[in-house]
Amino acid sequence: MPKKKVRWYFSLRSPYSWFAYRELRAEYPWLLDRMEWLPYWEPDAATGELLAERGIQLALTEMPRAKNLYILQDAKRTARARGLEIAWPVDRNPCWELPHLGYLAAQEAGHGAEFVDAAYRARWEQGRNICSVEVLAEIAGELGLDAAAIAGAAQEERLRERGVELLAAGERDGVFGVPFFLYGREKFWGVERLGAFAALVAADPATEPEAVSVPAGPELVLDGGHAGGCG
Repeated sequence: MPKKKVRWYFSLRSPYSWFAYRELRAEYPWLLDRMEWLPYWEPDAATGELLAERGIQLALTEMPRAKNLYILQDAKRTARARGLEIAWPVDRNPCWELPHLGYLAAQEAGHGAEFVDAAYRARWEQGRNICSVEVLAEIAGELGLDAAAIAGAAQEERLRERGVELLAAGERDGVFGVPFFLYGREKFWGVERLGAFAALVAADPATEPEAVSVPAGPELVLDGGHAGGCG
């Protein structure tokens, strides 16, 4: 019997992904190495063109102001309940390729998890702009990584292509928001469902992460909704 997929789709933009990451580290550290970490984000125009060339139609909608305000309240409330101090960052025309493709570059260098940790800390604990090449270069320096490679990852065609593959994989897996967990065909959306996901994985010691391989073609249609947070 083939092994079941164990995946975590996350966004460095999302406070709920940050909550999930903190809970994973605190309550389920064994799970970090048992699942595949897949970034999921709102693509910029360049990535959108690459998707369109493959016949992948994006149907991402702008989050209503009322929902933005709700998430602001709810994230702060959730942080307090978890004993966390949140430094809400201000996003001005962010390009989410910068940190997420930066993650892919860090992952190739063997430090993907460390990059996620540092990026979440910078954004949600320090209120820094992780869509800034200067901040990404500083994070790379803290981790002993090539600052130019991390900060300039969005300029690498190869990493752009990989990003397209991951967004397509997310659609295939039925991702519509983050954090999103996958165990075989079982799907779990939201940090509050992390425990149920972990219980299933714990009961199956044969699970291990598998590399994503996605055939690009006109049959793939991406409609991921807003990747920035649960809901």
